[in-house]
Amino acid sequence: MRRGRQLLYNTLLLTGAAMFMRAVAVSFQVYLAGVIGPAGIGLFQLIVSAQMLALTVAVSGIRFATTRLVSEELGLHRPGNVPRVMRRCIAHAVGFGTLAGAFLFFGAEWIGTAWIGDVRTVLSLRILSLSLPFVACTAAMNGYFVAVSRVIKSASVQVFEHLTRIVVVVTLLALYPPNGLEMACALVVIGGVTAEILSSLVLFGLYLHDKRRGRRERQRRDDVGIVPYEGQGLTRRLLGISMPLAASTYARSALNTLQHMLVPRGLRRSGADGDEALSSYGMVHGMALPITLFPSAMFYAAAELMIPELTAAQVAGNRERISYLVSKLLRISLYLSIGLAGLFLAFSSELGQVIYPGTPGVGPYIRILALLMPVMFLDAITDGMLKGLGQQVYSMGVNIADSLLSVALVWVLLPMFGVGGFIFMVYFTECFNFLLSLRRIAQMTTIRVAVSDLVKPVLSAAAATQLMPLLLRGIGLELTPSAGSLAAHFVLTGAVYVGLLFVLGCVTSQDLRWARRLVGAGASPGQLR
Repeated sequence: MRRGRQLLYNTLLLTGAAMFMRAVAVSFQVYLAGVIGPAGIGLFQLIVSAQMLALTVAVSGIRFATTRLVSEELGLHRPGNVPRVMRRCIAHAVGFGTLAGAFLFFGAEWIGTAWIGDVRTVLSLRILSLSLPFVACTAAMNGYFVAVSRVIKSASVQVFEHLTRIVVVVTLLALYPPNGLEMACALVVIGGVTAEILSSLVLFGLYLHDKRRGRRERQRRDDVGIVPYEGQGLTRRLLGISMPLAASTYARSALNTLQHMLVPRGLRRSGADGDEALSSYGMVHGMALPITLFPSAMFYAAAELMIPELTAAQVAGNRERISYLVSKLLRISLYLSIGLAGLFLAFSSELGQVIYPGTPGVGPYIRILALLMPVMFLDAITDGMLKGLGQQVYSMGVNIADSLLSVALVWVLLPMFGVGGFIFMVYFTECFNFLLSLRRIAQMTTIRVAVSDLVKPVLSAAAATQLMPLLLRGIGLELTPSAGSLAAHFVLTGAVYVGLLFVLGCVTSQDLRWARRLVGAGASPGQLR
């Protein structure tokens, strides 16, 4: 299979798997909200925020570093060096994962009492520490499968992990009904840790099988592809990629954790009591935000799969290819994100009622956050493209500045404006991050995106979301807060939006010919123009 067709299939596969996992995760979140309530969701979000800091130390940029190093070796026609790269990457993952696990286990009491300010989190943090070495190794192996364009293996294991987590958690909650939020969160964490360890072991077995297959293929071709170089040089390359990313994620994760710790305190300072603050935080961050971020799975999948493509073009010095890929991906992402934002904005109330029937206050927050969806999704794309072009140091600076702003705004705004201050902080920092990333992309490439590429989809989304409900109401299909009615309005309104894009020339016959060449002819990347 040629690389162009393989890229499309891998993008569709990873997107489908990611969307499925997001759907499962949102459904699971709804289940948890019904079992432990918004206050329990808020407490669990605080535990997850503390876990993310330790997880950042465990991973330490190894996923992207693995993808970049393996892509470089394949781009330079040195496939025989890939196992050596992987040994170094897995050793890196084990070392940092063990260090992070020890930090979280022995520091759980201090983190829970002095940092989070809730002793009920200590038990869950200690349980979480057990999975960190496995999670780090999983990140390295996922990076490998992305680089070699065999994402079906990593995607399948990710689906397995999500389903295992749900089965274990539901079983534990049924067998041992929790007495209080501390035990409820601990049972949820045990399910997650079990799933992460099992999935890491399965993925490692798939990697060993893939490595043996690659060795046999090279032997049949009598092309070992090993170019000797000193191990120190490989270590330097690995650390040169992973450490800037790690430093960025260390700082950003610490600041994000601090931000999430400050949110309930800021809400309490605005006049809310303890459980009310946790409920408000859980409603916005644990319930509404996951809904608006649900479609982001396809953007993250596309961004991750573009890293090897952009790396290969950069190694080859093909600036035209880089500009083409960047422009095409930005334009498609812009059309898609605007359409999704229009749908979520128009049907936010019904989304909240269908997904969280017991919490009527979620719908307004979905409506507010829907306007930010294009910025969030395009930020995910630009961040992935910058990494593919070796700009992880620049991304590090932008992400740290973003997190510093978040903490400052939370500290200043929440006591005065409550939840409104938190939402303003999300808007401001997302726009700040995206504009700086887009500016850097524009400096490195020639972006071929016109103003009409923004105006036309906005008009199309507005027309589709206003006209389609009226037409459906006219034939007796009234919009109601039910899953069937909402799905029908989503699909039909989305179809009208896509049709308007064709009418206005956003999607052209040239784009369709490009897609046909991609799927039918299996063209190489350089031919897809």
